[in-house]
Amino acid sequence: MESHVKAVGIIHIAFSVLGILIALIFFSVLNLVARIPDIDKEAVRILQTVGMVIPWFVIVCSAPGIAGGIGLLKYQGWARILVLILSFLALLNFPIGTAVGIYSIWVLFDKRTEKLFAKSKK
Repeated sequence: MESHVKAVGIIHIAFSVLGILIALIFFSVLNLVARIPDIDKEAVRILQTVGMVIPWFVIVCSAPGIAGGIGLLKYQGWARILVLILSFLALLNFPIGTAVGIYSIWVLFDKRTEKLFAKSKK
């Protein structure tokens, strides 16, 4: 089960980093579009606002995935709970998030995984 726990940790880190990268690209593209000459000032303001709010929201939502993934790699009990919560939320993100959520829940609810985390507390 150790390899599965590590895989879940790596998957959550990777998806969170991917989310941050996409947020940064989104931010950059919208700000570049806002700098095109002859665009209405109201449109520029809307693009810049959306280009700031959505990426920050995605970054804030991705941070727990990175922290939880790192914690899982170190067999921290809090990380198991955090990643379980994130996995249940990921079920709504069809289709890839659903697959990641199901796999993570299966791994983290397994009795052998519970023993791994209990053993690491000692």
